[in-house]
Amino acid sequence: MTTPLLEVNNLKTYFFTERGRVKAVDNVSFHVGEGRTLSIVGESGCGKSVTALSVMRLIPQPPGKIVEGEIRFDGTDLLTLSEKKMRAIRGNKISMIFQEPMTSLNPVFKVGDQIAEVIQLHEKIGKRESMDHATDLLKQVGIPSPETRINDYPHQMSGGMRQRVMIAMALACHPRLIIADEPTTALDVTIQAQILELMEQLSRTTGTAILLITHDLGVVAETAEQVVVMYAGRVVEEADVKTLFNNPLHPYTQGLMRSIPGTSEEEGRVRLEAIPGMVPSLLDLPLGCKFNDRCRHATEQCAEEEPELISKEGHTVRCWLYD
Repeated sequence: MTTPLLEVNNLKTYFFTERGRVKAVDNVSFHVGEGRTLSIVGESGCGKSVTALSVMRLIPQPPGKIVEGEIRFDGTDLLTLSEKKMRAIRGNKISMIFQEPMTSLNPVFKVGDQIAEVIQLHEKIGKRESMDHATDLLKQVGIPSPETRINDYPHQMSGGMRQRVMIAMALACHPRLIIADEPTTALDVTIQAQILELMEQLSRTTGTAILLITHDLGVVAETAEQVVVMYAGRVVEEADVKTLFNNPLHPYTQGLMRSIPGTSEEEGRVRLEAIPGMVPSLLDLPLGCKFNDRCRHATEQCAEEEPELISKEGHTVRCWLYD
């Protein structure tokens, strides 16, 4: 069995605030294989983005701190590297596409200069050559007239084009892993489909692995091969995408599935179901299973003891129903 490109083992990332300790990511483990796509899914505040920022070692310190765990990339634990060595990996071997490109792109620099800067930083080539490479990248991600648009400022582009620029920037140095944090959230449906198709195509042609962070199960179904479901900073379920959609085990995942718009041949249009209650505050987590006060199957044991992750026929789940 080959070693995964990215291995995250027992990761704990906490924030130490005046109000107390926030366990944003608590004992999270997963791995991503070469050329594979893994999606982390869950509601806002479940720890998805903090997990991604932890892999990039971009957690603001203070108040945040990676207190425990391993993040192994190609066999090397990133948490043991100096900041200088980590900078050589960011944007080079591991790239990140952020949620809102307008806040990620510098508004006072042309998009071509911003892409060329990444190339020059890691590949040590001249300005003219890096601009030619930047033009090729804009063409590769489907931006029309790249020779002209390379001189545009971010505000002169639509949201979909700005996101394509971010993807071009992420691809600039031929990374082995791309972390995409909600890459389609701010885009309309047709542009979403184009961006997802582009990412999938690039993964196929370049062999780049993708760690996709999203709350949209429709996006997961279209793009992912493996899925990790998070709730309140913890992994509650993991399976391949077909198994997860055909047979979700955790009550939280089942609730997410019931909230997907769809139709039934027998009943016509199906009424969507909402998961009752609210996500608990990470400052004041309940005892036992963190989902117990929202779960239709909760028992006294659920309120008193937190279940461990167990493996069930290649399916990992954190729930007393399957103990």
